[in-house]
Amino acid sequence: MGRRYRVPHSKVRLWAKLYQVHGTQGLAKKFSHYSAKFKRSVLRRMWAKSLSYTDTAAIYNIRNPSCLANWERLYREGGMEALRPRRRGRRKAMSDHKDRPPPAERSDADRSREELIAELNELRMENAYLKKLDALVQARQAPKGRK
Repeated sequence: MGRRYRVPHSKVRLWAKLYQVHGTQGLAKKFSHYSAKFKRSVLRRMWAKSLSYTDTAAIYNIRNPSCLANWERLYREGGMEALRPRRRGRRKAMSDHKDRPPPAERSDADRSREELIAELNELRMENAYLKKLDALVQARQAPKGRK
């Protein structure tokens, strides 16, 4: 049957086991998130009964038997903590600045001499940059006859 529709034999076997254990409900679409306790109990039963990933997935109505191998690897590497669900998706590129209060400005008397000199140098560089930019803008706006 699998060859006819170009479906891997392992997938057909999984569907058959899911149907045997859970009936038509075992073949329905399912989106699940599993707790760390559930994952550990699944692994313990799998080890105690020497079950395959496919058999264990069918018993617990887990759609993807390969996730059991991943759970097993995580548990062996990091224990129970590694099985805890993690947030999915990309992290935010930038955090919300509204959440954090602006840093308190220290007065000049409270700052060290090095900090004041560093700020002075930054302001001098910014001033020189703005003067150069202004000169370039004026040169572009000047009439073509005068240079």
